[in-house]
Amino acid sequence: MRPKGIVADTLLLTHSDVAALLDVAELLPRLREAYAGYSLSRTIPARRFLVPLPASAPAGSNGMILAPGLIDGIPAFTVKMNVKYPAQAPAIVGVVLLHDLESGRLLAVLDSSHLTAVRTGAAAALSADVLAPREAGDLAIVGAGHLGELGLRCLGQVRSLRRVRVFDTVPGKAEAFCRRLAATVACPLQPADSVAAAVAGADLILTVTWSQQPFLDAGQIAPGAHVVTLGPDQPGKAELTAAALRRGTFVCDDRELAVEMGALRGVGLDGTAIHAELGEVIAGRKPGRTSPAQITIFGSVGLAFQDLAAAWLVYGKARQRGLGARIDFLA
Repeated sequence: MRPKGIVADTLLLTHSDVAALLDVAELLPRLREAYAGYSLSRTIPARRFLVPLPASAPAGSNGMILAPGLIDGIPAFTVKMNVKYPAQAPAIVGVVLLHDLESGRLLAVLDSSHLTAVRTGAAAALSADVLAPREAGDLAIVGAGHLGELGLRCLGQVRSLRRVRVFDTVPGKAEAFCRRLAATVACPLQPADSVAAAVAGADLILTVTWSQQPFLDAGQIAPGAHVVTLGPDQPGKAELTAAALRRGTFVCDDRELAVEMGALRGVGLDGTAIHAELGEVIAGRKPGRTSPAQITIFGSVGLAFQDLAAAWLVYGKARQRGLGARIDFLA
């Protein structure tokens, strides 16, 4: 149903507005339904457009446009433009444009950096809730950035964490991560001096890096573990070796994109390595975990409907609470 009272004004929602309004516990059930709907009945496939920046831009920087974000039952769509600057914090900056589906009117302009991190962390948590052992709680994080922090907080929504070990290639970054979050995470946080030390015996593994070479091999993953690889979201990036991906039951967010630009592309695997899309497992069309020793792997490139689920939630709460600046582009 179309929400009552949508006005012609456009809401401008800043990073702090989005952070105040976007709640993971509220977002998770919306994402669960959206993933199932996307895998079972999508009429428009996900579209991602990589936009190279000129050579004068910092090394590793580029742009990405995601369009359109659609979910059955939401009378709006999103278009997102991000730019990525790996050496700065936050590394991802941009905007999400929320449009009315019937008229095309611009309902809101939202900062995308926090929204993208939260919806990505929520997808990681949703995959763990669906695929990880119920008792899983020994978490390894490779990549001590903002998304590593959001992934930790989101995974804590679906599993009782007992211990968190963190590794990053930047000296001191894992230590700083653990010090910063120690007061807000109800389990021990420990910096690790290598990937192998971080993941040893872990039953949850989260990799969130800019790596262009795979660093997690099959023999490093404990039986029964659930692995989430979020770094490979465009060609040229890789975190898990081909052997590691073959050893586990690989679940993706989108089959075509997993091969074109995701975890499979980075190590030369094709669609035969895919067991299912996450939405197929959620909907019961494909099995998820079938044995305690089974290794499950979720590889996500990120899909536009995730942005819509998050943006629609933020927009509705902003209007209810009277938050955000109102602007009129047609004035």
